[in-house]
Amino acid sequence: MLMIVDDTKCFLCLSQNMYLEFSCMKNSVWLMVGAFACATLGLTDGIAAERKPNVLLLMSDDLNTALSGFGHPQCKTPMLDRLVSDGVRFENMHCQYPVCGASRASLMTGLYPYTNGMLGNSGDLRENMPDVVTLSQLFRQNGYRVGRVSKIYHMGIPPEIIAGTAEHDDPQSWDEVVNIKAPEHHAMGKKHNWSPNETGSQSFTSVEAVGGDLEHADGMAAEAAIEFLKRNQETPFFLACGFVRPHVPLVAPATYFERYDRESMVAPVVPEGDLDDVPEIIRHYKSNNSYGITPAAHKGLLEAYYASVSYMDAQVGRVLDAIQELGLKENTIVVFTSDHGYLLGHHDKYQKQHLFEEATRVPFIFSVPWIKNRHGQATQHLTELVDLYPTVAELAGLTPPAGLQGESLVPLLRDPASQDWGKDLAFTISRSGGESIRTHQWRYTQWGYGQSGQELYDLTNDPGEFNNLANNPDHAAQCERLKKQLEGKRREAGYDPNRYTLNKGDGGRFHKLGR
Repeated sequence: MLMIVDDTKCFLCLSQNMYLEFSCMKNSVWLMVGAFACATLGLTDGIAAERKPNVLLLMSDDLNTALSGFGHPQCKTPMLDRLVSDGVRFENMHCQYPVCGASRASLMTGLYPYTNGMLGNSGDLRENMPDVVTLSQLFRQNGYRVGRVSKIYHMGIPPEIIAGTAEHDDPQSWDEVVNIKAPEHHAMGKKHNWSPNETGSQSFTSVEAVGGDLEHADGMAAEAAIEFLKRNQETPFFLACGFVRPHVPLVAPATYFERYDRESMVAPVVPEGDLDDVPEIIRHYKSNNSYGITPAAHKGLLEAYYASVSYMDAQVGRVLDAIQELGLKENTIVVFTSDHGYLLGHHDKYQKQHLFEEATRVPFIFSVPWIKNRHGQATQHLTELVDLYPTVAELAGLTPPAGLQGESLVPLLRDPASQDWGKDLAFTISRSGGESIRTHQWRYTQWGYGQSGQELYDLTNDPGEFNNLANNPDHAAQCERLKKQLEGKRREAGYDPNRYTLNKGDGGRFHKLGR
């Protein structure tokens, strides 16, 4: 490290691509990542009065359960597999809204989207709930040094990575932030759009990029996270580090593409006419008609998605290595998850905002160093991302705000097979008035708040959710029972018909009405 001082500024060189710039103005500091990113930080005196556990929250973006540690046969994630062996794997974890902004706001507030008002990628959390205490804010209030690296709340990807901004961030959640600025699909390398009917920013464009890991967004994020850990290793900390892969564009150094044989990629099996029994309001949304992905292109798309996952995985490994090398492992809670699942041709559909299993289910790994006897185990119990907040608060001995809607996962961390776990369903909503409950045997989904069709799947006999039983007279009683269960759950989750409505004239999006 090298300190350079002039009349107004001090520069602490951390690596070839990162330095801290300290302004002579009191209580401010700027972080620069590469030649690009700059974010203002506020300094606080977070001195712990006693030994408190650190918290490291690692979040991926648009990642389904395509991890080798979750049994995926093709995607290779050795670093996350290592974390699986050091923690508990949650096999039945579901998001509350399968789109970035809503899911992330729900996770960070411990509240369902109907309660915090964040439905979709737009909106302002503080406008909806000025006094909400977010997960990381709770730690700020209790003497922790709290940092954010890259995407935790919603960010437009790729535009905000290219610009180095975070327009939907919540400043009250952090002491310091790092916004990453990287070239994304403008990176040098072999580029291809696997979805020729979609040419915008959400196309399945891949880049087999030249150069190394640190020249792209997630490598820069890992570097910034490691520097945070080094600076704050003597202080209790809460660090949330977001990785933007495998969100499109599918950019990764070429070496990660070389791990996969394109011709060996196996696409999801989709029965002929699979969508014929899906309600019209959602039937064609993000179907392959919008993308034009051929069977050959599908293989290239999967190769690129898995290469992006492997690149992200390697950056997770770098951060975990730093925790070990700095002697922090025995006192640091580590959580890894994604904001929602992702369809890669499942049901002939792509991406997010669907209410099939592949869209609602997320990878979730929770490592508590002092509960080692359960490391390497998995739980099949139904859980939700909204459960994260009360869990971390309990483990840190903090009193969370009243009204959290999740349940602490600590009983499952102590015994993944615990019979005392009471949650019997996961609740997820989406666009077009979509609402879904997932029990151990059934998925029941209704659209248009129950006015525009319904779906019922027997997960025991039809785990792929191919045969909609909602219009089968033999299942009418089951359908009605689950409908009542869903409508009871949505009331608990904050649904108010006077607050939310569905405007059919603009594609079936939710609209918030005034309170």
